[in-house]
Amino acid sequence: MDALVRPMTDADCEAVGRLRTDGWRAAYAGLMPRAYLDALDPAEDAALRRRILAAAPPSVVDAVAEQAGEVRGWACWGPLREDAGPGSSEGSRDAELYALYVRPERIGTGLGHLLLSDCLERCAAAGYPRLRLWVVAGNTRARRFYEQAGFRPDGSEQTDPVGGEPVTEVRYGLRLG
Repeated sequence: MDALVRPMTDADCEAVGRLRTDGWRAAYAGLMPRAYLDALDPAEDAALRRRILAAAPPSVVDAVAEQAGEVRGWACWGPLREDAGPGSSEGSRDAELYALYVRPERIGTGLGHLLLSDCLERCAAAGYPRLRLWVVAGNTRARRFYEQAGFRPDGSEQTDPVGGEPVTEVRYGLRLG
């Protein structure tokens, strides 16, 4: 595959905003309210990405997968954002994969694996004992992707409202190193 993973820059925010909103619409069709997904605005998401990128501490990594000069994937990871919950070891300092999206028409081409491999390598090199992530419970494609990479549900679930409807997420974990 002729693709590279590189740090995300401010100039990538528009492409990532489009990629993320298109990714939500494709991945969560039938899992989240259609009106909510239809209302997602790539320009608003790009502005949010720009603010988050500018304010991110050095421990948070935003990376893009570039192919043929275009951003076709994006991942973001860093320290676990909350208490590690079930299955964690006392005092562990786990990492969390906050997001991983590939252009919907590029799913299955290896770009997701490329981004995930970069994340796993960099988290292990940073000394994180485990990588965790949240997946919408009904997103069987994503769950299969992470399970094939060795991730397993760790017993934590959360349900939050999205567009007025409850959406349940399952947390997965993978021991590094």
